Amino acid sequence: MARKIVVTSALPYANGPIHIGHLVEYIQTDIWVRFHKTCGNQCLYFCADDTHGTPVMITARAEGIEPEQLIERVHKEHIADFNGFLIEFDNYYSTHSPENKYLSELIFNRLSEAGSVVKRNVEQAYCEKCKMSLPDRYIRGRCPRCGADDQYGDSCDKCGGTHEPTELIDPRCATCSTPPVRRQSQHYFFKLADYQQQLKDLISGGYAQKSTVKKLDEWFKTGLKDWDISRDGPYFGFKIPGEENKFFYVWLDAPIGYMASAKNYCDNNGLDFDKLWNSGEYEVYHFIGKDIMYFHALFFPAMLIAAGLKPADKLFVHGFLTVNGEKMSKSRGTFVRAETYLKYLDPEYLRYYYAGKLSGGIEDIDLSVDDFVNKVNSDMVGKLANLASRSGPMLTKNLDAELGRLDDSGKELISRLTAAKQQIIDNYENLNFAAVVRTVAALADEANRYVEKHQPWVTVKTDLEETRSTLTAVINAVRILTIYLKPILPGYAEKVEKFLNVDRLHFADVEALLVNHRINRFEKLVDRIDRSKVNEMIEQNKEAAGPERSGPEEPIAPECTIDDFAKIDMRIAKITRAESVEGADKLLRLILDVGGLEREVLAAIAQAYKPDQLTGKMVVYFANLKPRKMRFGLSEGMILASGTGGKDVFMLTVDPGAQPGQRVS
Repeated sequence: MARKIVVTSALPYANGPIHIGHLVEYIQTDIWVRFHKTCGNQCLYFCADDTHGTPVMITARAEGIEPEQLIERVHKEHIADFNGFLIEFDNYYSTHSPENKYLSELIFNRLSEAGSVVKRNVEQAYCEKCKMSLPDRYIRGRCPRCGADDQYGDSCDKCGGTHEPTELIDPRCATCSTPPVRRQSQHYFFKLADYQQQLKDLISGGYAQKSTVKKLDEWFKTGLKDWDISRDGPYFGFKIPGEENKFFYVWLDAPIGYMASAKNYCDNNGLDFDKLWNSGEYEVYHFIGKDIMYFHALFFPAMLIAAGLKPADKLFVHGFLTVNGEKMSKSRGTFVRAETYLKYLDPEYLRYYYAGKLSGGIEDIDLSVDDFVNKVNSDMVGKLANLASRSGPMLTKNLDAELGRLDDSGKELISRLTAAKQQIIDNYENLNFAAVVRTVAALADEANRYVEKHQPWVTVKTDLEETRSTLTAVINAVRILTIYLKPILPGYAEKVEKFLNVDRLHFADVEALLVNHRINRFEKLVDRIDRSKVNEMIEQNKEAAGPERSGPEEPIAPECTIDDFAKIDMRIAKITRAESVEGADKLLRLILDVGGLEREVLAAIAQAYKPDQLTGKMVVYFANLKPRKMRFGLSEGMILASGTGGKDVFMLTVDPGAQPGQRVS
């Protein structure tokens, strides 16, 4: 019996273009949706632009236009990018819609009626120059936990800790660099902690992948806090019912945008939205990045539960994209917009390469440019398209484009290919696309060995019917492998369907044989990647990044005096023990010997150093830094290191003969 499935991807923000990092998620989701459709299931794919919030308002103001004009333009750009990469939504909508306003107010009113919304005075940062309250991402400063500079108002990239904007040290407006003042304002809060047990039950019932459960457990142990769901004006969003200058926080109405897109589709296609979303007749799945797991694993399902609505059946969480082992970089030309990529390269190259990297986990994936070129040219051209190109023209030229029947060796080949069907289906279902690609590439190798063994270019001169039988097996192999890869390469599959003169292929067609059948004239299925095109694309992105700036990208911190600097007490310390910190992938716990005193430091160096590299190292220790209570323990000072973060961190070490506790001047 066919399944009924609803699928969503995270909503791209209407403040900028789609780039190849974003495309990891949309390609992953599109492959899974196409897989289910190719299996005969009803699978509806919904998404929308995330349009509300301060960044959209500020960008529109800077361009001298209204926010509505900005989001309308970006919407068209996003749709063009997605179409270019063959991302096939059933409905791509906007959170700035009547359906989203209706559903947001409905859910808010139900939360209020359930006693799950409270009002509370809050102290918040306010920029007197910009004349606005500063949301989390529009205030920068030093982390109150680890002291890392240039962190946002809600979380720290260095230590992974979370905090309130008012806790930042030396805060400044991210727009104009003016230090903010503090103001009192009354806000609405959702009582998230009231739903902790329901959320635990949901997660234990399979709502989240096993690889994410440890992180969710960490949040539960820390304790769920009431969630501020309102923002003061000026703010681009929906007004809270009964208020004049308070708006729903964008993270309240953004995930409701999934439902709004589905409702818009249902209203336009004669479907019952309540049945689709809330009856259990349809399975519902969210695809998201690991950076927004907190909202989708806790806030959104808790709101739905409180409002008497059905949460999704499962979250599928993925990691980030790196290029050549590093973050995407404008200066290196690896921060590639979707639009720019499409000017130079076939979108199916990227679909195939990403599929070969995706295994259903939350690990980051890396796009190595050399590997990208080699993988596509080796697999797509050398293995898959090669089967069709070495059989189709020979059939047309010498055998009137007519297939015959399979002999015993051909039946044996096709039997081995069809035997992989269930394994491939299972891997698609579990998002293990990398296993699908490996399996299909191995089967293509087997089919190419069959061609080499039977040498149709030789037998065509002596035995046409033997040749026809050989090529019939090869064409059937092409058809089966195309079905297996159709969710990944829909454009390629469409060309093969035309070449084979068949209707649209489905997984149900794998076992059916194509015999005594006339094919069409063969046309090239895919070109090799020209490395020079890749180089041109990278160079254009370097140009698009603009010339080097004459100063740092972020303002220099407020000046200090020599007297301030003189207060710092630096000492030699010996690392006696180093260990990983459970639940914090950026932190290491270091036990230091400071001349007979033992100190514990939580250092954000885990991506640059392994614990077993550090024991016995002599380092420089900031000894009189006030200890800070972090989520993972008390950090009693800091060690000196430099770099931009992540893998680019270098500890300052000293001569192994130095004495622990010795002062550094």
